[in-house]
Amino acid sequence: MKRLLFALTMVVGVALSLVAQTSQGLPGPTGQVGYIFVGSPVVPESEANSQPVPRLPDGKVDLTGPWVGGGSNADIEKEGGLQPGELPLLPWARELRGNRREEQEPYTICLPMGVPRVNPYPWKFAMSYTSKGLSHIYLLHETGDAGAHRVIYMDGRGHPDGLIPSWWGHSIGRWEGDTLVVDTVGYNEKFWIDSRGTPHTEKMHTIERFSRPNWGTLKHQFTWEDPGALSKPVTLNFTARLLKPDLKTGGGDLMEFICLEDNQYGAASGIKPGTGTSIK
Repeated sequence: MKRLLFALTMVVGVALSLVAQTSQGLPGPTGQVGYIFVGSPVVPESEANSQPVPRLPDGKVDLTGPWVGGGSNADIEKEGGLQPGELPLLPWARELRGNRREEQEPYTICLPMGVPRVNPYPWKFAMSYTSKGLSHIYLLHETGDAGAHRVIYMDGRGHPDGLIPSWWGHSIGRWEGDTLVVDTVGYNEKFWIDSRGTPHTEKMHTIERFSRPNWGTLKHQFTWEDPGALSKPVTLNFTARLLKPDLKTGGGDLMEFICLEDNQYGAASGIKPGTGTSIK
């Protein structure tokens, strides 16, 4: 009996510890670092210059990561460095955003989150080489749900004619010095720009500039042009932090995550997070 009570005490203690750790992460975005949980295991700004910026065998700066943050999630206007109301949405887009509810978001039912969304979990670039050099870059998210990889073509091709609109669009990349420039068109209208419900149209065209000013930091400059939803192009700026290297392996890896269709909890299923009670 004593052994059983001891075991139960240990289980409860571990469970409470995990709950406490999770609750520390709930506040969400901090500053201009797009959607990083408070207490996330990232390299702090004070240590960002503690090591030199690494480079790939071809001499290009190593942007692989893994990174945390660096995009929008809750509110692209705030997280991208704009003032309230500064995002130049057309009247119909502003009205639609105001009428959307969080539980309606496609991302909550295992559909892709789109660009420039991130979640509070790590993501990274993966490089693919052929005998001619860098051919593709893949952008991978740890909890990116369905279709959680984005392809950036680095072989010099252009955008093809007659693109079928898709969740990630068609991305072509190039280097400008140590900055990776990614040009994307061909987005569909299905994903939300943020969980606030900011919309876009199939006319959306984005230019992203990724740079690594120091070992622990990735800068993401995001220029969004969309004459269907915006009155003028807008540029937003995000910052990602390097996931702290694992002391045992010397690196950091993304964990496996499986999202099943209709495997919903929280706002998407009408449940108030942390209570188990309905929000309806």
